[in-house]
Amino acid sequence: MDQACVLLIDDEEGLRASLSQGLELTGHKVIATGDPSAALELIKRDFYGVLVTDIRMPGTDGFEIMRKALEIDPALPVVLITGHGDVPLAVEAMRAGAYDFMEKPFSVISLGSVAERALEKRRLVLENRKLRVELADRTGLEGRLVGRAPAMDQLRRNVLALANTDADVLILGDTGSGKEVVARSLHDEGPRKKHPFVALNCGALPAEIIESELFGHEKGAFTGASGQRIGKLEHAHGGTVFLDEIESMPLELQVKLLRVIETRTIERLGSNKSIDLDVRFIAATKEDLEAAAKEGRFRIDLFYRLNVVSVSIPSLRARLEDIPLLFQHLAVEARARYRREIPDVPDGYLAKLMAQDWPGNVRELRNVADRFVLGLEMDAKPDAATTSSLFDQVAAYEKALITAELKRNNGSIKATYEALGLSRKALYEKMRKYGLGRDMEEGNLL
Repeated sequence: MDQACVLLIDDEEGLRASLSQGLELTGHKVIATGDPSAALELIKRDFYGVLVTDIRMPGTDGFEIMRKALEIDPALPVVLITGHGDVPLAVEAMRAGAYDFMEKPFSVISLGSVAERALEKRRLVLENRKLRVELADRTGLEGRLVGRAPAMDQLRRNVLALANTDADVLILGDTGSGKEVVARSLHDEGPRKKHPFVALNCGALPAEIIESELFGHEKGAFTGASGQRIGKLEHAHGGTVFLDEIESMPLELQVKLLRVIETRTIERLGSNKSIDLDVRFIAATKEDLEAAAKEGRFRIDLFYRLNVVSVSIPSLRARLEDIPLLFQHLAVEARARYRREIPDVPDGYLAKLMAQDWPGNVRELRNVADRFVLGLEMDAKPDAATTSSLFDQVAAYEKALITAELKRNNGSIKATYEALGLSRKALYEKMRKYGLGRDMEEGNLL
């Protein structure tokens, strides 16, 4: 993204020069002109700037300039400079889409503050558009395991490395982190993709029927077995069996599963015939299975058999920087499901999301995205971004970004300010502002 700038239009050369100099002294890049047509030529959909224009000018007026600018990009912030008698016109312009108006006389510092807030809003709009374009360009594994965090890069590399093997895999991750998405990716990226992917939630099946569900049964094997039934394992022949919440499987069934994994054969209930099985097993757990084994809740031999190859999924709170991209991805999925257009994301809304803890991980964020697309999220969260000032929204977003970058760089100040494009001094000032320095000193940040 190019450097932000203030595009200033005013026909009075002296005032234009004075405002330009004042804005530059407050740290803004300024493009100043008395020619509205030349200014409009600079405005594109990706223009990173704010338009500041006087209302009263010979041959045209700021209202008309604003109308033409908003035709190019309705999200462009436009600030109108008005004389005392132009205030009613400026109010009308605000209703037509102006970001703000300033009544003469005003201080350059005030104009600089308005421009700074407008530029922050513009930055968020452009970032939001960039995310949507980036999502549209993502295909394959990047379109399924969404994220830029190093942990997600490593996860994708692990999936690609394992997908073309028949190695059984144990997926480790918190509730809602996307364990089934990873399992399906391992299946779909490998040679078994044309064969069944059978997912079983071991915690959702009643203990009295789980054995029949897995192995199938013959007619008369038990009361109510009126016919032969093919079990899930046999149905998955040639493909993949995904055993979610493996820690919930009854101990007596774990013995039988271990035998199946080791011999790659099954016997239907009520039969002595051995059936060869060509499947790949992928198990998933949110628990420490070794600890569960020591407590007698999980068989240690099954743990060792499953733990040959393991893949860990990072929690959402460990990759906060992925939330804007992931939210857009989930919103696109929600749009397809509900056949609703995605509303414009309010200023600071993504910052609010990045400031949360997300105990439910991606599943929880998906629910938020669904409600957002359905138009319910703002009502569901009265403390959402719309109720706080733009200053607070920007601060929350900035703090979340800095915190995530510090964590990603293991607390390295140099790596963090270089990644964020800041000077060392600027980073220290922001850390002090948000209390991050104290967290680091107390060992709470990392």
